[in-house]
Amino acid sequence: MKGLRIRPDRHGTRATLFDLEADIMDVVWSSGRKWFAVSHVREELLKVRNIAYTTVMTTVTRLFDKGVLDRKRDGRRYLYCAKYDRDAFGQAVANEVLQSLDASGHNAAIALLVDRVSHADLDELAQLEEMIRARRKELKRD
Repeated sequence: MKGLRIRPDRHGTRATLFDLEADIMDVVWSSGRKWFAVSHVREELLKVRNIAYTTVMTTVTRLFDKGVLDRKRDGRRYLYCAKYDRDAFGQAVANEVLQSLDASGHNAAIALLVDRVSHADLDELAQLEEMIRARRKELKRD
């Protein structure tokens, strides 16, 4: 994904996407459609706000440019689809952030994980332990 940044004062998709981009992705993920046209998204957004077709089109194009959406030609228009479901998007963003931290060579990703774990509850710690066990099993098989 290109052009993503982290806004620590925001949560969920709004931590990495602008508000309208996040609203559009919410529509896409909630619609159940595999492929959609800009007009489909605008119809849904019009239920909650007045928004121009060109504004939606520009924002959908920006999401495509960032690598969040894929597209194909359908006559004179484009049809779009999400490259990630909601959970996979969060994981892809987290991976990108961790990779950028690892690139600095300072084990910043591990330090971030340790900081996060220091605030974890028992359920989160159990989940982390299970993930570590599963990864160790994978490494032993290789």
